[in-house]
Amino acid sequence: MLDNAIIMVSIILIINIVYVSFSTIRMILTLKGRRYIAAIVSMFEITIYVLGLGLVLDNLDQIENIIAYALGFGIGVVVGSMIEEKLALGYITVNVISSDPEIEFTKQLRDKGYGVTSWYAYGMDGDRLAMQILTPRKYELQLYETIRLIDSKAFIIAYEPKQIYGGFWVKQVRRGRIKSGKKEEKQEQQEAIQHNEQ
Repeated sequence: MLDNAIIMVSIILIINIVYVSFSTIRMILTLKGRRYIAAIVSMFEITIYVLGLGLVLDNLDQIENIIAYALGFGIGVVVGSMIEEKLALGYITVNVISSDPEIEFTKQLRDKGYGVTSWYAYGMDGDRLAMQILTPRKYELQLYETIRLIDSKAFIIAYEPKQIYGGFWVKQVRRGRIKSGKKEEKQEQQEAIQHNEQ
């Protein structure tokens, strides 16, 4: 009897974790405009939901099943969010303000494949260089690291744009021209050494 209760609780817990993970991913896909993929995910989501809810409703007299259902729901939200972070869907816009306008900030970022719009601004303590950068979310942390290497005191604000139309940015990031970090940097250094030797 105890074995059956443990198995039932485990099944309900797992089903609800999977269901809520699918639900979170489906909601994020919908917000990102991926409606067809979201529709496919929703079919799996509702099937799992009906199975899990059916098990709980058939055994409402056992409190452990309800607790397992609620616990699975909470864990599912966390798991779904972690999956979404790994998928890193969509783009982010990063606004950067450097206190040193003399740094070749824009050139260095463009050399790495980022779309950058820059302008001079005036802050409380003098001239500033302001930039707006668009990048796929999967390169977000890499971009922050690049900015810190160029100017460790740079002020950074990031947000997720809802719509993106036209311009250099979209063409550049969709073609995958952003360089993916250390491997490309080593290759650039080797090419520079070879060029200097010639």
